[in-house]
Amino acid sequence: MPVAAQPCDIGFVGAGVMGKNLIMNLVDNGFRVIAFDLDQSKLEALQAQDDAERGDSPPRVLTCNSYTDLLASLSAPHLIVVSVPAGSPVDDVCHKLVDAGLQADDIVVDTGNSLWTDTQRRETEYEGQFILFSTAVSGGEVGARFGPSLMPSGDPYAWTRIKPMWEAIAAKVDPDTGKPIERKAPGEVVAKGEPCAAYIGPSGSGHYVKMVHNGIEYADMQLICEAYQVMRDALAMSASEIAAVFRRWNEGLLNSYLIEISAEVLDTVDAETGAPLVEMILDKAGQKGTGLWTAVSSLELGCPAPTIAEAVYARSISTLKDQRVKAASLLAGPDFDKPSAEQRDSLIDQLHDALYCAKICAYAQGFDLMRTAAKEQGWTLNYGEIAKIWRAGCIIRAVFLQSIADAYERNEELENLLLDQYFAEQISSNQRNWRKAVANASLWGVPVAALSSALSYYDAYRTAVLPANLLQGQRDYFGAHAFERVDKPRGKKYHVEWSDPARPMTRLK
Repeated sequence: MPVAAQPCDIGFVGAGVMGKNLIMNLVDNGFRVIAFDLDQSKLEALQAQDDAERGDSPPRVLTCNSYTDLLASLSAPHLIVVSVPAGSPVDDVCHKLVDAGLQADDIVVDTGNSLWTDTQRRETEYEGQFILFSTAVSGGEVGARFGPSLMPSGDPYAWTRIKPMWEAIAAKVDPDTGKPIERKAPGEVVAKGEPCAAYIGPSGSGHYVKMVHNGIEYADMQLICEAYQVMRDALAMSASEIAAVFRRWNEGLLNSYLIEISAEVLDTVDAETGAPLVEMILDKAGQKGTGLWTAVSSLELGCPAPTIAEAVYARSISTLKDQRVKAASLLAGPDFDKPSAEQRDSLIDQLHDALYCAKICAYAQGFDLMRTAAKEQGWTLNYGEIAKIWRAGCIIRAVFLQSIADAYERNEELENLLLDQYFAEQISSNQRNWRKAVANASLWGVPVAALSSALSYYDAYRTAVLPANLLQGQRDYFGAHAFERVDKPRGKKYHVEWSDPARPMTRLK
């Protein structure tokens, strides 16, 4: 594999699932790519895929044997994408590229699921050696191949270099309908529509936004799963019946990729047993950490995101399979009469509205978290633009995101989605069914931690006087932590000598 005779536009380190598909997307759009991977079999698979897709056309993908050859095959200043697992592998590649001759004006783009603080640390560490840029990628294997949602951040100059490529390969949205323009065949190019790629901001901001995207994804998936469990366990519906409900929901307000694939999963039959495949899948959920990172960030910032956190906890409790099996025979649940067939339709309608309202709250939590982090970090984020680039290409893509984009177009300074008139009206008109669905699930003994946490979040957010006054009294009683008064200026702190019958009050500085 010799050095390219003509300079390539962009180089790749890593030809695994994501790297390979991003490369094929780039060559579909006319860019010259050279790839390097320590695993020779991955380069062979990449070339084999190019051979299969290009037909009689000349080879579109070049590969090489070393970092040195990679740099020698690129136009200067070099533009290199790193598509390797997050963490130490990214730093290892960066160090080896520097050893191979990387220059100060060369650009290295991390497209992995890196923790945003690692990205900030790397920008400082490698300053003067090369320009570190990052692009968070959402959409999985299919998105990478046919149009992902891209969240780039870092050096503005680096963005000008890579912007034409990223906008070309990104998913596209019809600007009139807000719906994705589908591209599913190799070699196709979608030149029209709005690209789901936009510069997010300074170093770390893109990966932070992607992290929150994944946290919302956790919540969205868990909400759907809870609706499924209510229909399965309380309404005694079959997998195919639930799939039909999801398909109907997908035609309206809940139209989304996750609802669509949930219906397909539920309708798939196991080839070995003839049973619904979903019933043969062990109920132990995995996770790669981004949902956890989001929940931890919300706690660190003091920005409530309970529905995202409950979605993480739901995956954790699912891993306690053996304990849950023991508990099922020991711990009693409520006695209840299963709903009649005549009641089913109205109960399904309640679930629909509950899922919709809880989804609004989950997204409100995610966007509030981004807003809080931006204030903490000094970032200027365009939340309407973020909603727009999530309309296609990513896992949480949905028509619902157009409404979020519209909300931020109405008010760029919107503090919380729940304060937008449209979303306030949506919850107001649907909350009765939401409350009924959560109450019924509780009476039936069906766990709906995400649906109910979203409802509690909504009720707490709309409550002018919370019981934190008592909590502050408790804290002052046992720890002299002091409190503010409703009839005094904010910021003034007071303490009571609770053990003194006269209870003299002291104002603290």
